[in-house]
Amino acid sequence: MKYVVIIGDGMADRPIDEIGGLTVLQKAVTPNLDRLAVKGTVGMVRTIPAGMTPGSDVANLSIMGYDPAAYYTGRAPLEAASMGIELGEDDVAFRCNLVTLEGGGSGSPTIMKDHSSGHITSEEGRELISAISAELKSDHVAFYPGVSYRHLMVWNNGSVKTHCTPPHDILDRPIADYLPSGDGSKLLNELMVRSVKILASHPVNEKRRSAGKRPASSIWLWGQGKKPSLPTYRDKYGITGSLISAVDLTKGLGVCAGLRIINVPGATGWIDTNYAGKADYAVNALNDADFVYIHLEAPDEAGHAGNLEYKIKAVEDLDALVIGPVLEKVKERFGEVRLLVMPDHATPVKERTHTSEPVPFIIYDSRVEHANAGATYDESIATRNGIMIVDKGHTLMDYFIKEAVE
Repeated sequence: MKYVVIIGDGMADRPIDEIGGLTVLQKAVTPNLDRLAVKGTVGMVRTIPAGMTPGSDVANLSIMGYDPAAYYTGRAPLEAASMGIELGEDDVAFRCNLVTLEGGGSGSPTIMKDHSSGHITSEEGRELISAISAELKSDHVAFYPGVSYRHLMVWNNGSVKTHCTPPHDILDRPIADYLPSGDGSKLLNELMVRSVKILASHPVNEKRRSAGKRPASSIWLWGQGKKPSLPTYRDKYGITGSLISAVDLTKGLGVCAGLRIINVPGATGWIDTNYAGKADYAVNALNDADFVYIHLEAPDEAGHAGNLEYKIKAVEDLDALVIGPVLEKVKERFGEVRLLVMPDHATPVKERTHTSEPVPFIIYDSRVEHANAGATYDESIATRNGIMIVDKGHTLMDYFIKEAVE
């Protein structure tokens, strides 16, 4: 048996007036997903435990079979694991976004315009973080370059209790009410303020402005935490596996779970990502393993951008270029396959941030095909009779893997 998990990050949504009250999943043309909905087990799962922030960190931890209430320590330490940064007992990792701020002159408020600096390239981001590090690093603070706008800061003997806000939650809002506060906030705010001057005249930003692109005008620190400790998939499920993603957060979860991380050329985390490459690498990974976890970031990024067209395209590309080819090739090469498809959470294009409602999933088993007449893969699954309801998201992976064996 081969196990394949495909995550369309944030692809769940809410009814949208511009498309006749449909959701993105209802509007998108997804023949492969709909075919699986008819033949598989469909249901709704709550990936975000009550009282927890609906972040991709919490949601993917839950999907991978780990109870966030027991194992979650913060977003940034997972990204540190992906980047090969060994955190000490007293180290606190912070996510360090390169963001675009606007306003702030003539008494106008400073606005969070873009949490991604126009999806700045990794090469440009590396140059900017290098400049930040040269000016702001100290005996207690270090900066590390990541992918695109996603970077990392490690603060030795730092505070995990600081109240920080994800920048994608405050798009087009004044930042004054969302700056770090509480224990440890003085240093974080100081670093963020000092970064503005460093970035203002940097050649990378000068070139971006000349090209009509958004500059990276500040760093934004958030998502802090200490080093996590997870049981591996070999210990937990008795299987080996791989993980494919363009983002360090998901890769870090894979590292902590003992999965092999596969880096696919051209994987960007945006709508221009190498979908076909991810599909091919995933199938080949199963030659030497039992399990592969494929994470697609583009629907989430389109949701944050409030771009309906891009989100629909991301979902359709996922269906056509990943789900269809992966299922066909795995069945052809290995015979038996068990496939789980779902979002980690919703990222509605109108809200432009994550929400915590349950999301639809499909489990397809090539050995047992159901007959869910009229089923389509979208949020309307919640209204069907006899669907599977999973209130504790971390138990879904147990069912997905263990039920296949038992």
